Amino acid sequence: MITSLSIKNYALIEKLTIDFSKGFSIITGETGAGKSIILGALGLVLGKRADLSSLKNKEEKCIIEAHFEISKYNLSPFFKENDLDYEDDTIIRREILPSGKSRAFINDSPVNLQELQDLSLFLIDIHSQQQTRELSDENVQFDIIDAIANNQEDISKYQVLLKSYKQDKSKLNALVKKQAESIKEQEYNTFLWNELVEAKLVAGEQESLESDFEQLNNVEIIKESIEKSLAIGNDEQVGVLNNLKEIKAALQRIATFSTDYSVLSERVTSLAIEFDDIAVELNRCSDKLINDPEKMNAIGQKLQLIYNLQKKHQVATIEELIEIQSKLENAVLELGNLDADIKAITIAIEDKAVALDTIANEIHDKRMEAIPVLSQKLIVILETLGMPNVRFDIQLIPSTTYLNNGKEELQFLFSANKGTDFGILKKVASGGEMSRIMLAVKAILAQYSKLPTLIFDEIDTGVSGEIAIKMGEIMKEMSKTMQIFAITHLPQIAAKGNAHFKVFKSTVGEDTQSELKLLTEEERIVEIAQMLSGTVVSDSALNHAKALLN
Repeated sequence: MITSLSIKNYALIEKLTIDFSKGFSIITGETGAGKSIILGALGLVLGKRADLSSLKNKEEKCIIEAHFEISKYNLSPFFKENDLDYEDDTIIRREILPSGKSRAFINDSPVNLQELQDLSLFLIDIHSQQQTRELSDENVQFDIIDAIANNQEDISKYQVLLKSYKQDKSKLNALVKKQAESIKEQEYNTFLWNELVEAKLVAGEQESLESDFEQLNNVEIIKESIEKSLAIGNDEQVGVLNNLKEIKAALQRIATFSTDYSVLSERVTSLAIEFDDIAVELNRCSDKLINDPEKMNAIGQKLQLIYNLQKKHQVATIEELIEIQSKLENAVLELGNLDADIKAITIAIEDKAVALDTIANEIHDKRMEAIPVLSQKLIVILETLGMPNVRFDIQLIPSTTYLNNGKEELQFLFSANKGTDFGILKKVASGGEMSRIMLAVKAILAQYSKLPTLIFDEIDTGVSGEIAIKMGEIMKEMSKTMQIFAITHLPQIAAKGNAHFKVFKSTVGEDTQSELKLLTEEERIVEIAQMLSGTVVSDSALNHAKALLN
């Protein structure tokens, strides 16, 4: 439960520190006195987003600090999971700097807003008039039934599985789309791939083929040049070989006379040997030369095929064509892989659908057991709140699709009077009836929840007199097991509290401030008397106030 609240430099509050006790606490005050400011400050502690306009003095930072006694609520796992220091007296602090930046701390450890919000779910439920209006929302109605049915764990499992199911469905849709696109490309890719496969491309063969083609295409010129070279080299009279022999013999005769002549003789000897080898090689090349038009034509066709493929695929080498062939092969084979992937994920989806149906059925069965319990409890409480003929018809309608909390929709029908047909709650219930139903719901949920604190913000809208007294008694009963706050304008409810706080405005010079004060017994009598009769308090109003308090 919340044990104290400290506010500094927030809205109309300059500085405020107030202690709270267990049981039923009342907060009253004139409209505009600052009750919403107190709730706003508490909301910041619980993780709502901050606004620079909240600062009373824009030059100083705003600090809001709340102490919570949490020893009875088994929250140490939450603190351990979030790497926070656990304290039975946990302190949450929120700071808003003049720069507009906001900081949050749990037991002096910095935290983000999400962690604050997560912790707040275990600490306080602030019931606003907006929540009363949300009572007609199907999701809120499901939450009520599921709380009584103790469905939270099953719904959590269902939602985790549903998320995975939807992800698989999304993957399947993507695969099917990809398969459809692949089928369109399949024939063309297969054609291109087969064309490359049939070309029987070999890395590096283009250069070899081009060389062979050039030789075959110019065989006559090559043969003529070789033969001419051999003739010049081998002529008995003026041939190069014969002349080199004569030069060699001449130099050998003078080689002993000088080192220069000896070197020249050796060089000519080497040249003669080299030229002799050249002649042998020329003879070998000549022997190899064959005029083969068929081979030349075959090589030409292969080269033309290679050139055409390079032009088609906009590349310059056989290696690039081979790489494209490999990619096309993968693309062709991928369609077969897609079939296997689609089959596998379809099986996974079917398995998850079976599991979802199983959990959804369990959720449904528990809801069917909870609905009559909820209806009966609501009727009992509402009869005491002046609705003796109230009836509920809560129906679960099967759905063909998987919804966020199961596989069914909810119809929450209501009738307040005898002889009237059932109608949808939000269409047939008045404001006062909605307030009473909401209080009844909260009273019932309190029996199933371990929440430490519940704050009612003007849940008494649309009621008065004896009904207000009954509402106060219900809240008083709830406060036996949890800390209850009621912000109210009704004296009948205010008189039921264990403690009574008043929000009021004061003026200091040119400055207006909101303050919160714990009333004494005498001050409380006066406050309730003013709620009964207005600013001028009569003796009868004072007596009436005392009677209500007694």
